[in-house]
Amino acid sequence: MDAKQFKINGLFVLFLALPFFGLSQKGNVSFQRDTTFNVQSAYRKIAKDFPQAMIVKEFSIPAIKEKRNVVYYSFGERDLHIDIFYPKISNEKTVPGVLLIHGGGWASGTKSHLVPMAQKLAEAGYVAATVESRLSPEAKYPASVTDLKTALKWLRIHADDFGLDTAKIATLGTSSGATVASLLGTTGGNPLFPSHEVSEPVSDRVQAIVNIDGILDFTDPNESGKDDNPAKPSAGARWFGATYNQKPELWIEASPLTYVSDKTPPTLFVNSALPRFHAGRDEYLAVLNKNGIYNEVHTIEETPHPFWLFHPWFDEAVPLVICFLDKTLK
Repeated sequence: MDAKQFKINGLFVLFLALPFFGLSQKGNVSFQRDTTFNVQSAYRKIAKDFPQAMIVKEFSIPAIKEKRNVVYYSFGERDLHIDIFYPKISNEKTVPGVLLIHGGGWASGTKSHLVPMAQKLAEAGYVAATVESRLSPEAKYPASVTDLKTALKWLRIHADDFGLDTAKIATLGTSSGATVASLLGTTGGNPLFPSHEVSEPVSDRVQAIVNIDGILDFTDPNESGKDDNPAKPSAGARWFGATYNQKPELWIEASPLTYVSDKTPPTLFVNSALPRFHAGRDEYLAVLNKNGIYNEVHTIEETPHPFWLFHPWFDEAVPLVICFLDKTLK
């Protein structure tokens, strides 16, 4: 069924609409891909209510270098890729890094969505990497978490290629990617979430977390209470392969709120004004504040959920991210 046949009510369903499946191929291996969420479709949905919105395009920045579609892990013929953007600096100097994880309901979207943000972070003096992982049409939870832990370790193993300071790395995510970025950040060293096997014994811990409009608690009714219609499973149910009622333990296990502690890194929240995407944030912040862990919360008012993909909100969000990273990693 073509995705255009669905009637869509509200901005939030950009990430939750029933999927349109395509078949992608890497080498000789085909896998299912959900193309529901992309920048153009997001723009069409918000254009009427936000006529000032303009799609953020990739930048041409002479001061940075890039390496695109580098393979960081392979399953036989199936390759997982990463794009790295980094400043032109002398070989003697190292800079902090950021692993960027795109949104799309754990099912859709591509790493290309965060290339403009990665470019701006590289311009500001960071090694910024946008990363591909297996999404729910191809592999259920925790496959993408395992992939992204591996990408994080890959960056450390190859740090000399980009001038990366391996002791100063942040995870950054948008929407569903923010949930996963927060999960990575709160589970460093946790054996429940291993990486794939890598060539060197490096850490999966990060030193800062940037959450851009991503939930922290899957048990919130906005996420766990949307499975009354089996024909329209929620994005969470598609990722877990089970509804909250069927396997609540998975929904709890994947919630970053489950792991926040006195060891959690400093965290930045950049949010839309839509309460649904704040699920678990206040409880998470309470733990950080109790333990004296630095945090910031910024709400960009009157925005659609995927505000980071569009001017003028991109121009407001990126300086907030850079300022936070400068405080915590430099």
